Amino acid sequence: MDPDAKPIPIQPVDRPAAGVDAIRIACSSCSLRDLCMPVGLTDEEMHRIDSVVTARRKVKRGGSLFRQGDRFESLYAIRTGFFKTCLSAPGGRNHVTGFQMAGELLGLDGIVGEQHGCDAVALEDAEVCVMPFDQLGDFAREVEALQRHLHRVLSREIVREHGVMLLLGGMRAEERVAAFLLNLAQRLHARGFSRTELVLRMSREEIGSYLGLKLETTSRAFSKLAEEGLIEVRLRHVRILQPEALQRMVDHPSWR
Repeated sequence: MDPDAKPIPIQPVDRPAAGVDAIRIACSSCSLRDLCMPVGLTDEEMHRIDSVVTARRKVKRGGSLFRQGDRFESLYAIRTGFFKTCLSAPGGRNHVTGFQMAGELLGLDGIVGEQHGCDAVALEDAEVCVMPFDQLGDFAREVEALQRHLHRVLSREIVREHGVMLLLGGMRAEERVAAFLLNLAQRLHARGFSRTELVLRMSREEIGSYLGLKLETTSRAFSKLAEEGLIEVRLRHVRILQPEALQRMVDHPSWR
């Protein structure tokens, strides 16, 4: 689930929040293309997609790729870096709704209402590929594989949201953190990283906001898992020592 007490208020960022790089990125030569683009396209179709990706955009840590209420124009394929998506909550607070990494798409929230329903904020210096949605839609109508891929991405988002609702409704704090770590490890492993070694780009407060927990509760959950020998924590470095035990905890919350 694909992703702190008081969520961190997002500091204003002068526009433009991200700079556009004139260097073109070719999907056909990108190592992440199998993660954000359909497989099995012909050379001609890949060149067509290359023409749809109009530019790269760099976003500094803490900068916004887009903000809630911005006009929806493009989807963004994350090339490097991590993002969080946030919703404004009453009282000026923000609630973290997900964490996105390289090979994943941002901007899907804007398709329905033609404006973005959340903020997308870089957790570290990042770079995205800009895909104007009108051009992408025209091409998807011609290439069935791309159309199916976009449908799968949208379906994955729906499944992820349902999964988060189940997680928030039926799990204790340690179980929520265990599910979060396992999901993050699985996604990173698909990108060639270790299955058990994690460097968290997000703070405990941001993790808690996503999991519906207070900062103190989130910190205690990490400590509890470490005391039980399931994980090892050193600041933002986390090592999963017993992935099977964590998975049992998530699958069968009463197993202990």
